[in-house]
Amino acid sequence: MKFASLAILPVVALPLLLPSTALAGDGWDSIGTGMTSGASGVAVLDRDGDRVDALVLRDNKKPGENRAVRVRLQHGTVSKVDTIGWPGELPVDLEAAEAVPGKKGEFIALASDGKGFHVKLDDRRLKVLGEFRVPKGDPDDNYEGFALKKVNDRLFAVWADRGQDARPATLYSAEFSVSKLSFKKPKSRPFRVPYPTTDVRHTSDVEITADDRVLVSAASDPGDDGPFDSAVYEAGVLRSDGSIALSPVPRKIGDFPGHKIEAMTCLSRSCGTLLYGTDDEAAGGRLRIATSNDPEDQ
Repeated sequence: MKFASLAILPVVALPLLLPSTALAGDGWDSIGTGMTSGASGVAVLDRDGDRVDALVLRDNKKPGENRAVRVRLQHGTVSKVDTIGWPGELPVDLEAAEAVPGKKGEFIALASDGKGFHVKLDDRRLKVLGEFRVPKGDPDDNYEGFALKKVNDRLFAVWADRGQDARPATLYSAEFSVSKLSFKKPKSRPFRVPYPTTDVRHTSDVEITADDRVLVSAASDPGDDGPFDSAVYEAGVLRSDGSIALSPVPRKIGDFPGHKIEAMTCLSRSCGTLLYGTDDEAAGGRLRIATSNDPEDQ
């Protein structure tokens, strides 16, 4: 899931994120109702001032169910939702979307079983350029996040198994070739959050800031009717060798009660402003733009 120019900006020291606040109304805008309308991945297509166009993926599994939409937000409010058709064989359970650095209109989509897709989107016309699988991890892995970041001209992928309750999430990282859709030897780190504490998925998406901080969302999911809860953390740093250095205690960026965040992407250079997407199951999907309270972090 990303603001297209983020990955190629120079690495500089940036302010820490502060607790998030909503930008519009109650903060959450619907992109559809019911079980098939959730947001499981999000990436920025274009941004111009207060207008944001985003690709939103959905984790649907059955024939005839929508896999992707193009969403426009104006001043933080959803103004348009357009269906995107997926050509050929439909993917099952898409869980992450990420812009390819330096390739306008190109994205990586990842399904929960580790199958990935390199796609190109022109308006609402989607083309699958290639397919791949992430390196084999634990047999119980269920993937819920994928991010790309250039560090010293090397492109790294970070992806995550979500974990469940006592079983921690696993953060994987490896050098990645977009042209070959291949990975070098991956590194892994177990990761868990202090909150939520029940029915918890320790990772529901990942994002990487311009200065290589690894952001993680986590969610409580007791079932189709909730109640849900989410929190977002600064988990650690992506090192120049592609490994992840975890913080002794992940620093909480914000709480988001009542919603199950499964998607997030940066809207500012520092990731002080993010676009979040929820899969609230029976209650549908929603988007929210949230920003730091620090004006230097906008």
